[in-house]
Amino acid sequence: MPQTILNQILNQLEMLDSEELHQLNLAIQKHLTDKEVAAQHTKFHQALLTSGLVKQVKHASDNQQTERRLIQIQGKPISETIIEEL
Repeated sequence: MPQTILNQILNQLEMLDSEELHQLNLAIQKHLTDKEVAAQHTKFHQALLTSGLVKQVKHASDNQQTERRLIQIQGKPISETIIEEL
């Protein structure tokens, strides 16, 4: 970050009240924690790759599955049928 932007942010701190400063502090702490966790994950994955325990690290998909609709069936519940067949 260029020094001028940092100076602008620091100058604007004087205009914030205590509640706003507290909220800013929480946001900064969360941001720092997220960065530290990401760095730890990266370091861990690199160690796994380097040691040969894994060949690649797949990252979880951000795509959320769509909600599934329940369907109505005729007759006995499927769970009862499965139990009877055992």
